[in-house]
Amino acid sequence: MQTTLLTKLTVADICEGFKYSELEGKGLYGWNGKLTIQPEYQRNYLYARDNGKKEQAVIESVLKGYPIGLLYFNKPRGHEEKFEVLDGQQRITSLGRYLTGSFSVDDESGHPFYYDALSAEKKKLILQTPLTIYICEGEESEIKAWFKTINIAGIPLNKQEIANSVYSGSFVTLAKAEFSNSQNSNLQLWSSYVKGDVLRQEILRVALEWVVKSSDDEKIERYMSKHREDKNIDELKKYFNAVIAWIEKIFPNTYSEMCGLEWGRLFEKYHEKKFDVKKISAEVKKLFKDEFVTNKRGIFEYILSGGELVKLLNIRLFEGATKKTVYARQTEEAKNLEKSNCPLCAISAGKNSTKIWKYNEMDADHVTAWSKGGETDIKNCQMLCKFHNRLKGNN
Repeated sequence: MQTTLLTKLTVADICEGFKYSELEGKGLYGWNGKLTIQPEYQRNYLYARDNGKKEQAVIESVLKGYPIGLLYFNKPRGHEEKFEVLDGQQRITSLGRYLTGSFSVDDESGHPFYYDALSAEKKKLILQTPLTIYICEGEESEIKAWFKTINIAGIPLNKQEIANSVYSGSFVTLAKAEFSNSQNSNLQLWSSYVKGDVLRQEILRVALEWVVKSSDDEKIERYMSKHREDKNIDELKKYFNAVIAWIEKIFPNTYSEMCGLEWGRLFEKYHEKKFDVKKISAEVKKLFKDEFVTNKRGIFEYILSGGELVKLLNIRLFEGATKKTVYARQTEEAKNLEKSNCPLCAISAGKNSTKIWKYNEMDADHVTAWSKGGETDIKNCQMLCKFHNRLKGNN
C-alpha cells in the first residue's frame, strides 16, 4: 500500500461543499464533493451524543490551536479525484456540522456561539487551520486491514463495525439502512425485545445472530461474505420480523425484563409448539407478583419450557435461621428414633439410614415443590443430605 502526505489542505478545503444527512446521522460529502466522509465500512457518527460534548471538543481544540490528529483518506482504484475517509470521519463531520450551524460551542464566559456568530478572527482561525492527511492507495484487502489497524483509538470499533468494514457492499448498505437507522419507525417495537445501540450496529448484530442461529463471529462473517453483493436483505428482514412477531403473539404484554433475552434461540426451540396465550398471560402476571421468584427474566423461558426449567427463576431460598431451626428439630427427632436426620436416608435400606449428617452436609428443600404450590416457609422446609437434595430436584 502506498501513502502520500498532504499538509497544505485546511479545514475550509475539506469542509467545502459539506453535506450531512440528519436522517441517516452521517456526514456524506466534503472537499467540494471529492471526499466521501462516511463510506459504508465506517461506523455511524457518534460525536453528537452526550449533548455533543465530543464534537464541541473538536471545535474547542481548533480554536485553541491544538492539533486534532492525523487524518487518513483512501483513494479508490480507478477514481483519480475521489477519496474516502479511512480515519477521521468523526472529527471531519464535527467540523462540517459546526460550520453549517448544527451546534454551538461555549466561549470562555460560558455563552453559546454558533459559527455564524463568531468574530471574523475566530472564523478565520478555524477555516485556515491546516490538516495533516495521509492519502492511502492499495488493494481493498490492504485498505480494510489498515482501516481496522488505525481505528483502535478513540471509540474502539466493535465486532459488527469491523465486520461491516470488511464485507462492505450492497448487503451492508441495505442492512445498515434497515437495522442501523435511528429514524426507523420499528425501533420502538424492537427496543422492547432487543437490547443494543442502533448507531453502533448492535441491532444489526442481533438480526445476524438470529438468522445464522448463532453468535459465533465466524458464522456471522461467513453469512455476510456469502451475501456481500446481494441486492436485497429479504432473508435477514423476514427472519428477524418472524421472531419479533412470534414474541408479540406469545407474550402480548411487554415487560422491561424481556429486553435482551435470547429470543432467536427461544424462537428456534419453541416456535413450533402450541401455546394458550390467555393462560400464558395469566401465568406471567402471577409469576411477576410471586415474591419467591427472584429472577424475573427467567419467567419467559420457564413458561415456554412448560414449567420444566424452574432453575431459571432462582426461587428464593430458605433463610439461614430457618434452616438451622429445621436442622436442629430434625436432628433431635432422628437421634430419638435412631434414624438418619435426612428423611430420605431414614427410609432407605442403605448404610446411611441411621447417619446423622452435619449441618454443612445438608441442604434446605421444599417439602412440597414451589412449582406445585409449596411456599418458601418454615412449615414447608426440610433438610436433606446433599445427595438426596440433588436427586429430588423439583419433585
